[in-house]
Amino acid sequence: METPEPRQSHSSLPSILAIIGLLWYVVLWSIGLLGCRTGRRRYRMRPRSPLATAPSDSIPGVSILRPLKGLDANLYENLESTFTQEYPKFEIILSVADEQDQALPTARDLISKYPSITARIIIGEEVVGVNPKVNNLIRSYREAAYDILWVIDSGVSVAPGTLARSVDLLESSTHTRPPKKRVALVHHVPFVSAPEGFLGSRIEEAFLNTNHAKMYLAINTVSIESCVVGKSNLYRRSDLERVNGSLKPRAHTESDDDQDCTYGLAAFGKFLAEDNMIASALWHELDLRHDLSCDVAHNAIGKMSLSDYVWRRVRWIRVRKHMILAATIMEPFTENLIASSIAAASLRYLLGISIWPFLVVHHAAWLWVDLDVYESLAGHPLPADRRWWFFTAWCLREFLALPIWFLAMLGNEVIWRGKKYQVLRAGEVKGTSGDSNHRGLSTRWREPDSHYQPLPSTHLDT
Repeated sequence: METPEPRQSHSSLPSILAIIGLLWYVVLWSIGLLGCRTGRRRYRMRPRSPLATAPSDSIPGVSILRPLKGLDANLYENLESTFTQEYPKFEIILSVADEQDQALPTARDLISKYPSITARIIIGEEVVGVNPKVNNLIRSYREAAYDILWVIDSGVSVAPGTLARSVDLLESSTHTRPPKKRVALVHHVPFVSAPEGFLGSRIEEAFLNTNHAKMYLAINTVSIESCVVGKSNLYRRSDLERVNGSLKPRAHTESDDDQDCTYGLAAFGKFLAEDNMIASALWHELDLRHDLSCDVAHNAIGKMSLSDYVWRRVRWIRVRKHMILAATIMEPFTENLIASSIAAASLRYLLGISIWPFLVVHHAAWLWVDLDVYESLAGHPLPADRRWWFFTAWCLREFLALPIWFLAMLGNEVIWRGKKYQVLRAGEVKGTSGDSNHRGLSTRWREPDSHYQPLPSTHLDT
């Protein structure tokens, strides 16, 4: 008489798992649709800020810091976009670690072309950690004339109104009634183009402009945790001087135990993802917040092979797993193929719905949302002559996501700018010796300017 009970207990576990799978699927779609909605509302209309025409003595000044290394794709246009900002009060500091850097002639040409803009070049890095970008920036950071800093990568171009709109956001929270948590950092969602047409470049474009952007927008809309990519960020030096990367909440006055800690930008030289750590430190240590501008950080990708794409993704997954392990472990379950497979199996078990028709509808809807996010950020639909390539790259990205994740989880070493690093606790890194070439995909990791030798950090080019 008791024999039915084990059978009932046995069948209840798959039912519970199927229900959990469907709930997870609904959560993922909610996040995706939130990102899509945010893209439509925030990026399809970009109003001009009143700061663009305000008297210079009535607005805060901004120091634009652009670290340079080598010839990025569209370097001239990228750098020129900061010289043409519609904002009455800013300076530009271009920095290179090496006097032989190939970016210097371009930087000097632009300074000559725009004599009315306060701009200068700093040559020579100051080593404060293993992160070469921080080492390149540290002198510019210290010598900047203004408290508000706009750190923008050399591979990024921006619209002329970006600075004014960003300062608007940075300053707006100080005048709200009732007061809310102050905005300490304004960032811009990356938007990628692949003019060279290499396979890795196209896959990176498809990833960053759809799935990545969708999740990035949704997470920052909910704003329950710091989530920042550092291609283009504004923050105050006075805020950064109060944090040290510990992510421990601190009072406005430092205790005696903290006197020996390094504060400011130099404290983040030990991290590979210094941008994310700076944002997290402002969030957790000072209990301040971030905001997204309605502008994009447009990044033109050069010659990125398939191998380059794979190892780039591996690098950042390996960094993330030492910073947010739980989220990194869950990452495969947020991917299209895994999530749709779980949902299809759940619906088949619970309701008897056929798997293949469901998958066809799902992937068509998922692609439509991704393309809508692309259109919002680009300001126009995907051009007809690029749709086939884009769809191919989008599919390849989906199929590569899980193998890349497994590859990343099986190691702790990364290659960045031609150097090998060991990723440590909390995203810290240390340099390691050894061959920095990736052989696994029969492709060599190329860093064209890794042979440069550093010069003394005492040279100032004006």
